[in-house]
Amino acid sequence: MLRSIRSRIAVPYVILILLTMLGLGVFLSYFLRQIYLENLQNQLSTNVRMVGEAIQMDPDVLHDPELVNNLVGKWSGVINARLTVIDSDGIVLGDSHADYKTMENHANRPEISEAFLNGNGTSTRFSRTTSYRTVYVATSISDGNQNDFVVRVAYLLDDVQADITLLRRTLIGATLIVMLIATLLAIIIANSTTKPIRETTEAVAILAQQEIYKEIPPQPIELTTIDEVAQLVYAINLMAREVHMQVRNVELERSTLLSILQEMTDGVITVNQQGRIEMINPAAENMFSVKSESVYGISLAEGIRLHQVVELWQHCRDTRSTQYAMLEISATRQYIQGVATPLEKPAPGSVLLIFQNITHQRFLETVRRDFVSNISHELRTPLASLKALTETLLDSAIDDPQAARRFLKRMDAEVDALTQIVSELLQLSRVESGKVPFQMQLTKPDEIINPAVERLLLQADRAELSINVECPLGLPAILADPARLEQVVVNLLHNAIKFTPSGGEIRIKVRQQDDDHQDGGMMLFSISDTGIGIESEDLPRIFERFYKVDRARSSGGTGLGLAIARHTVEAHGGVIWAESVAKQGSTFYFTIPIAE
Repeated sequence: MLRSIRSRIAVPYVILILLTMLGLGVFLSYFLRQIYLENLQNQLSTNVRMVGEAIQMDPDVLHDPELVNNLVGKWSGVINARLTVIDSDGIVLGDSHADYKTMENHANRPEISEAFLNGNGTSTRFSRTTSYRTVYVATSISDGNQNDFVVRVAYLLDDVQADITLLRRTLIGATLIVMLIATLLAIIIANSTTKPIRETTEAVAILAQQEIYKEIPPQPIELTTIDEVAQLVYAINLMAREVHMQVRNVELERSTLLSILQEMTDGVITVNQQGRIEMINPAAENMFSVKSESVYGISLAEGIRLHQVVELWQHCRDTRSTQYAMLEISATRQYIQGVATPLEKPAPGSVLLIFQNITHQRFLETVRRDFVSNISHELRTPLASLKALTETLLDSAIDDPQAARRFLKRMDAEVDALTQIVSELLQLSRVESGKVPFQMQLTKPDEIINPAVERLLLQADRAELSINVECPLGLPAILADPARLEQVVVNLLHNAIKFTPSGGEIRIKVRQQDDDHQDGGMMLFSISDTGIGIESEDLPRIFERFYKVDRARSSGGTGLGLAIARHTVEAHGGVIWAESVAKQGSTFYFTIPIAE
């Protein structure tokens, strides 16, 4: 990779000369070889004609092979080439380099055939007599009695190649000398051309280590190209002054922006293209319980630890459009509205995240929505049933005491269902509002598990289910409201009984769980069943208020029990979750901190 201007000037120049000389060398080598071969053929043609004319001066010689053989031997020494005389039948009458008597018929030789046909013939081929590639030139002569003969001269290509190789070596030597001179010239030109630029660069580097507004001193720079370099120095000095003014303006704007961000009640986070946090203001630190120094430069997923925030950023990054999301932070009971905006122009690939705490607005909206939507849905069935029972009772059943009593019992059951809904709604509302007076006290885990099991043992027996409890007596105490946690266990155990077929098993386990994030560790409660399980798409939502899977809807229930359990456990400083495989059973877990 050419990183300097000097190399960008010199290297292409040297490569161009190299390619030019190589191309010229190849061309000249080929051209000289062709010229040499043409000249050789012309010389051989001249020699063979000269020998032919000399023989024709004494045509009687052609009828005596011995005389012919002696004659071609003499002329071969004169022209320094092999000579052969062949008659019209292709019989060799004499040869300067071989015994003509043992030589085969030459009638089929291409140069011989061409000479008899056209008067002259040439060919380049492998010689069977000498076992070398040879250049042949032949001419026809006559003895004056209408008898045709052919005089042929031959020249070995090895001798030709030796001469051509000498020419090529001379050409290569000249090429190398020219390339060396051209390379040195290119380096000298490149150095002289870039020297002022290098000196200017050194001066700019010195400037970069000093005050931005200091000008470049022109004295150290040898201005070999005065006009261009002087203009460059002037432009750099002008740029330095402009940059200084811009830096001052940017610093002023930055300090103003930082003051605004420090005082904003909305959380602000900027995330770069790699998903790393570049800036977070105090409001965002408070919302997500983090410190800027601990999250700066790390990934958003690692710093914030909320998958909703990560998904909001990912959707904005992928779609390159503004995205909105509603977040719920269970640990702090906050509802956050998040807005993600791509920063395409100032920082391509970066995303600006703005979070607004709407917990109070969310609470008011939840009250209205739950009352209008969820309550109407939950009350519709018992109210419709009461309406139908009342109409039937008024129409005819009132006159039948047994029927009236049966209808009144059913109406009483529906009223109980309505009462349960209202009771659970009030309980959930109080738990969510944080106004529930928890009676915290040191409590052993078995004091929570055993009463809950006793309350539902008869119901489990009716369903032909077995309940196994593993709660060691030596477990440490927890600080909890026994009645509230007992209700959590009752809700989870009741669901296990309701959704486990006859003959199934329910296991309740309690064990101490060490937790580095909690002083004293956590107490882990688990309730497992061998029931119908929960589908994977329903599992993340089962702790939402009023959320019921299809099977639950067909078996009654308000859909508030798990929501109440979640808020109760979280109010104790614990966590609740579930694991399940459809048709294989479910396991619900919750943790409570161990008392110090």
